Amino acid sequence: MRRREFLQSAAIAGVLQQPVGRYLGAQEHSQHASCGLTYASPAEAMAAEPEKLAYCPAIYAGTQINRPDYLATIDVDPQSATYGKVIHRLPMPHIGDELHHFGWNACSSCHGDAQHQRRYLILPGLVSSNLYVIDCIQPAAPTLQQTISGEEVKRKTHLSAPHTVHCLADGSILISMLGDAQGNAPGGFLLLNDRFEIAGRWEQDLTGMNFNYDFWYQPRHNVMISSEWAAPNTVRAGFSLDDVQAGKYGHHLHFWNWNDRKIAQSIDLGEKGMIPLEVRFHHDPASDQGFVGAALSSSVWRWYRAEDAWKAEPVIQVEPVETAGWPFPVPGLITDLVLSLDDRWLYFSNWLHGDLRQYDVSDPANPKLTGQLWLGGVIGRRPHTARKLAGGPQMLQLSLDGRRLYVTNSLYSSWDNQFYPQIAEQGSYMLKIDCDTTTGGLSLDERFYVDFGSEPNGPARAHEIRFPNGDSTSDIWV
Repeated sequence: MRRREFLQSAAIAGVLQQPVGRYLGAQEHSQHASCGLTYASPAEAMAAEPEKLAYCPAIYAGTQINRPDYLATIDVDPQSATYGKVIHRLPMPHIGDELHHFGWNACSSCHGDAQHQRRYLILPGLVSSNLYVIDCIQPAAPTLQQTISGEEVKRKTHLSAPHTVHCLADGSILISMLGDAQGNAPGGFLLLNDRFEIAGRWEQDLTGMNFNYDFWYQPRHNVMISSEWAAPNTVRAGFSLDDVQAGKYGHHLHFWNWNDRKIAQSIDLGEKGMIPLEVRFHHDPASDQGFVGAALSSSVWRWYRAEDAWKAEPVIQVEPVETAGWPFPVPGLITDLVLSLDDRWLYFSNWLHGDLRQYDVSDPANPKLTGQLWLGGVIGRRPHTARKLAGGPQMLQLSLDGRRLYVTNSLYSSWDNQFYPQIAEQGSYMLKIDCDTTTGGLSLDERFYVDFGSEPNGPARAHEIRFPNGDSTSDIWV
C-alpha cells in the first residue's frame, strides 16, 4: 500500500517527528509541545513522550451564563509552574452549542501519509450541530480555522446532533449523528472530506438501525461497530424511566459491513444491556474483540467473533445500591470506559455511584478488578480526597503509556441538572489518577486539580479530553 511505502521514507519520518509548537500562557515553558505525530503501532505510541497539554471543552449550556462554550487548553506537565491550570481559552462564535465529544482530522490510521497529519480538531456542537475545525499548529494556543454550520449539515445530509469523530485512513472524517434534521432517531453517519467539506452520508442503508451513538471500525475484519443511546429529542428533555419503558432508549450493538456500509448483524443486549454507550475495540488491529459499557444496566459486555458471526456476553456487572431518597435502587450508570493501548487494562466510571474502576482484561472473558477510587456520587461513599467534589466521575482519557488517567464529571447539561444540579453552580473538575500498570492499582494525584468553577466568566462544565499527540481513544490502526 502507498502509506506503507511512505513509512520507508526517512525524510517523511523526520517531518512527522518535528515539534511544531511551543507552550504559551501565564509563563512560557522551555519544553516543546507538538502536534502532527502518528504511530506505526500501539507499542510505538506507548513509547512516545508523556503528554504535556490537554484539550477539554468548557460548556455553558444549561447554566445561567449566556456565553459561548470554549475549548480549554490545560497544562498537564508536572514540571511546569502552571501544572493543572487552564492556560488558554478559545471561545466558539455561537452560544448554545453544547460542545461534547471531538476528534482529530488524522490519527495513526493515516500513519506514513505526509498529506494527512494530526493537526486539526473537529469540535461539534451536540445541540447546535455546528462543526468547528480547530487548528492546533500552535498546540498551547489553538485557533478557529473554519465553521460548518448546523443548518448546512441538516440541509445537505438531513442529520443532526454530531457525536463521535474518527478519522479514516484516507484523511476523510466520519462522524456519528444521533438524529435526523428534526431531532428524531435513528440518525446516521456524516462524512467530511480532507478539506473539511461535507461529502454526504457514509452509510448506504440504515436498515436495522434504531438509534445511534458511538462507533469504532476495524478494517482487517471488514467491520464497524456502533452503539445506541436515544433520539436527540428524547435525551434533551432529561432522563425518564417512562421513556425507557416506552422503548425510546437503545439496547443493540450493530456490526456493519465496512466495505458495503450496511448493517450485517445486530445483537439485542436486552434488559442486561440497556443504553450501550462507548465502544472500545482492541487496539491490536488483528483482534476481533472489544468492550462496550451499558449505562443503565451498569454492565460491561465483551464482543468477539466466532463461527463467522459476532457474539456478545456480559463480563462485568455493577449491582444497584439502595439509597435514601431514591425510589429505586441506584444503578452505577457506566457512562465512559477506556482501554489501554496494550489491551490489558480497562477503566470505567460509575457516574451515579461515584467510583472509578480498573480491571485487568488480559483474559477478556474474565476481567479482574484491580483498582477502585471513590470520587463523588450519590450513594454516600466517602471520596478518596479531602476536596469537595460535585457530581461523579464521568469522562475518562488515558495517556498513551497507560500510566495516567484523567477524569471530568459532566455528562450532558440536562442530565447534569437533573442528577447533579450543583455542577452548574460550582463548575466541573478535572482530576488525574496515577495507574499501576504492573500489578494494578489507582492513586489520586493531589497536586493536579483543574477547577472549572473558577473560570473567568463563571463556572463551566468539562467533558471529553484529548492530547495533542493522541490518546487511548483517538487512534485506530489499520
